[in-house]
Amino acid sequence: MADDMPLHRYDAETADELETRWQAQWLADGTHHAPNPAGHLADDPLGVADRPKLFIMDMFPYPSGSGLHVGHPLGYIATDVYARFKRMSGFNVLHTMGFDAFGLPAEEHARQTGEHPRINTENNIANMTRQLDRLGLGHDKRRSIATTDEAYYRWTQWIFNQIFNAWFDPDAGKARPIAELEAQFASGERATPDGRAWGALSSSERRSVLHDFRLAYVSEAPVNWCPGLGTVLANEEVTADGRSDRGNFPVFKRPLKQWMMRITAYADRLLEDLDLLDWSDSIKTMQRNWIGRSEGAEVRFAVDAASGDAASATTIDVFTTRPDTLFGATYMVLAPEHPLVDTLVADAYADDVNPAWTAGAATPAAAVAAYRARVEQMTDVDRQENKEKTGVYLGVHATNPVNGESIPVFIADYVLMGYGTGAIMAVPAQDERDWDFAMEFGLPIIRTVQPPVDFDDAVPGDGAYVGDGPAVNSSFLDGLGVEDAKAAIIEWLEANGSGVGMVTTKLRDWLFARQRYWGEPIPIVFDDDGNPISVPDEHLPVNLPELIDWAPRQLDEASEPEPPLGRAAEWATVDLDLGDGMKTYRRDLNVMPQWAGS
Repeated sequence: MADDMPLHRYDAETADELETRWQAQWLADGTHHAPNPAGHLADDPLGVADRPKLFIMDMFPYPSGSGLHVGHPLGYIATDVYARFKRMSGFNVLHTMGFDAFGLPAEEHARQTGEHPRINTENNIANMTRQLDRLGLGHDKRRSIATTDEAYYRWTQWIFNQIFNAWFDPDAGKARPIAELEAQFASGERATPDGRAWGALSSSERRSVLHDFRLAYVSEAPVNWCPGLGTVLANEEVTADGRSDRGNFPVFKRPLKQWMMRITAYADRLLEDLDLLDWSDSIKTMQRNWIGRSEGAEVRFAVDAASGDAASATTIDVFTTRPDTLFGATYMVLAPEHPLVDTLVADAYADDVNPAWTAGAATPAAAVAAYRARVEQMTDVDRQENKEKTGVYLGVHATNPVNGESIPVFIADYVLMGYGTGAIMAVPAQDERDWDFAMEFGLPIIRTVQPPVDFDDAVPGDGAYVGDGPAVNSSFLDGLGVEDAKAAIIEWLEANGSGVGMVTTKLRDWLFARQRYWGEPIPIVFDDDGNPISVPDEHLPVNLPELIDWAPRQLDEASEPEPPLGRAAEWATVDLDLGDGMKTYRRDLNVMPQWAGS
């Protein structure tokens, strides 16, 4: 048997010897180096600088575990084969590796091990690099980066500043410097929101006006608040059953001031440019549905004067794709988290209020508080399911602008803050969910679209008719088809100051802030009036302060988020001259989401 063994059998020991020897030789010879035309990486021992250039980048791994798993090499080996093939085909190939080292995964792993995120991350990167070396991948190691490198995240912060200092110009179809918009205001080419001359506005007022146009902006919005992780999560970080993807903690909807990216400004461009892509029709349809462009009108409903001083000075704005059905709006519904709810809610219910509208509460405020507490624990998917309709009456009425009818205002879980204005005019005869709600709460139902003659036979017990047909019970719209009725009512709304034609989308602006420690600091400071100002490029990077007490604290549902950077008291304020002389500014205490650097 021994005589049958080959003299030089390729066993594990031989493989280890050969691979380590040649890997060391490749490193010494710079076999996988990609020289630059100039600078400290211009050394070109193999004479490849003049060849055609090719850059190959893998998806950066998260150093959020002690090492790589078997799934990582699957992709890395494939790109390595391609890179080697292109080198042998005469290309100057730049193939290196990076590490997506900031963010929730790395911070959670650090919390589990009890180490500081920086130490934990650096140890994980060192071990992953060792594993990659043993695979024999052809990376130019001189160019390896981690998103936590200060020299790297300086550019992450620089990109954020470019976005913050830009606005979307619909005429150009692209972003333009905010300075150009400011020049339009200054010259009078563009009117200010309140009509005053630009020169008559204070510095703080000008900043406030510009902020409403910036592509990166601060706004109060309903967010996914995860007390167990001590931070806000993006929709992509929340599971379908309303728990955090990391840690499986419960997630609640809460209104909170956050940094947002104005990606909705690009909705039309995203739709139009789909035609330029060589993608399957099914994928394009998914993208169009995700963007969800809708044409219709924004309608203003004045709150009845009898509702009290604060509420009666308020209008409720709703977006509808069917303004032609306005004459059938018999009640209104706001999302429970709508910011107007606290202003509108009455002190007491009228003596003759329908008991079904109060959910057994003694006052509107008590009913709202109890209902909100229940809805906070529901996901958007839960709220959209076909189920028994629930809601509570705010104790106020609004006026339907087309017929002067006084209609009650409710909150209900089936209306989401993330679509349209977060409020609807309910037309139960033409919408199935509105029909179910009206039946549950005994609200009027008025048909405004004539169903076909056999509709009552096709829908047992009557029901909402959601198809097209001539307008009925709609005054001057009667007899018109849907499109003609839409055009006529929008013209009437605009002429009477009660609304405007509008386009909206399901696409929402991107939440871009986290109440965590391990992330890129947002390069923004705030003046005494709370206006955000970008840190000048010469002061970048804004370095992440070293904190011993860095971990987010587990909180309860009612607690406010506590950004860990607030514990770095000396770092949290800074003296800068931003054009108004040396002043003290407050730093932004949030960090960027984990994918900002990659």
